Amino acid sequence: MARGQRRGVRAEGYQVPFEVLDLSYAEALQTLHAACKFGIQPMLETVVDMLAELGDPDLSFRSLQIAGTNGKTSTSRYAAAILRGQGLRVALYTSPELVSLTERMEVDGVPVSEGTFARSVAAAAEAGRRVNVRRRASGERPYDVTQFDILTVAACVAFAQADVDVAVLECGMGGRWDATSAVKSIEAVAVTGVGLDHTRILGDTLEAIAGEKAAIIRCGQSCVLGVGTATPDSVEDVFLDRCRSQDVTPVLLRPERLEDAAGEMHAGVPRRHASLLRASYRITSRPRRLGAPLELTVRTPRRAYTGLTALKPSYQAANIACAVTLTEAFLDGELDGDRLLESVRQCPTPGRFSLLRPNPPVLVDACHNPQSVDAFLAALQDIAPDPATRPPLLCAVLADKDVGGIVSRLARAFPAVVCTQTSSSRSLGADELVRRFLAAGAKVTGSYGSVAAALAAMSAGPLVGCGSITLAGALAALLA
Repeated sequence: MARGQRRGVRAEGYQVPFEVLDLSYAEALQTLHAACKFGIQPMLETVVDMLAELGDPDLSFRSLQIAGTNGKTSTSRYAAAILRGQGLRVALYTSPELVSLTERMEVDGVPVSEGTFARSVAAAAEAGRRVNVRRRASGERPYDVTQFDILTVAACVAFAQADVDVAVLECGMGGRWDATSAVKSIEAVAVTGVGLDHTRILGDTLEAIAGEKAAIIRCGQSCVLGVGTATPDSVEDVFLDRCRSQDVTPVLLRPERLEDAAGEMHAGVPRRHASLLRASYRITSRPRRLGAPLELTVRTPRRAYTGLTALKPSYQAANIACAVTLTEAFLDGELDGDRLLESVRQCPTPGRFSLLRPNPPVLVDACHNPQSVDAFLAALQDIAPDPATRPPLLCAVLADKDVGGIVSRLARAFPAVVCTQTSSSRSLGADELVRRFLAAGAKVTGSYGSVAAALAAMSAGPLVGCGSITLAGALAALLA
């Protein structure tokens, strides 16, 4: 598709239809912080009305939406990179950030400026204020405008004013009530997989969580069901039932060999579904050391893309394949193979198996639930098969995650463990994390009340940092 070809969207030249405050970046952050008190609200009407108040900036571009417990951030990044390589002007909305909130909004691979971010937040906040003024005047209860509501609407404003062709939107949580689901220009969706995460909000069974994520599948859209939706059968049935109810024919992405799933699949063998469209991938070469390439082939309903390489761990194969399949379905045609090779090779995945310092090495991964820890450890096994020879682990975990599941997997995977806690209000205390690791049989050699203190104590040697996204971000900021 050529630059500027858009289907079912408004003309170019979007402008905010009312005056907004001239906020600084610091003031925009204060605005977002103030909205944190509203937590998470299971409703879309707030964002729908805010976008309408702003003159529907989301209709200025086409959109893809990606959900999933694990892999959705990397898949979103690969999808954006692939579309950009195919000649489109592409925006990316993702979360959470590692260092700066501006990272959540990218245009053509670059985070928006602090000025653009502040202006967009000001527009979104003013839209929320105007909507609530009108609701109060008519005797209706005002909306609780959450931080994610403001960020999502702000992203739509920023992308519309940047005149992008397409936006890749990562769901923040779930799907049914995620603010990105209020965007009206979504033409293609993908679900990477389902795991037990955010159970207090999404449900405490895989099937319940699958239902929340499957809700993003709507009539008229293209749909890719990733590796993690295949098993157990009861989870896959949730997605297939949703597709049937919306008259959507999904593409099922499956590895050519079960071991290629690199920890992304649940136990069991996926069903064939010979009558449905299928895509697959095969890892042809695994990285056996840091900096060695992953090589794979992706087969879609249209063609096979061979010789794809990425300086990434094996678990990224499923995410690359999902992005290739989704972008091809979105464009309704084959991808330019040479451009695809380059897009995959160059795509950054911050915080995912990232070497933040080469000597002595600091390897960081943002794994934060049992499924993503499994994938990380499978990748680590490729380059360092003997746990006794690995660097010590620096770990911090958020208290509202499956702490037991995370700790039990990490405890015996490293010769020594150092515990810490991040500045997040959700972070589990370092002393409690020590207790959990000791109970799991780990050798704990240190405990620190901050990531900076832990890094200072360990800076003379190599280390591996994982357990939460906030730890990955803190380490990235300290070693920038």
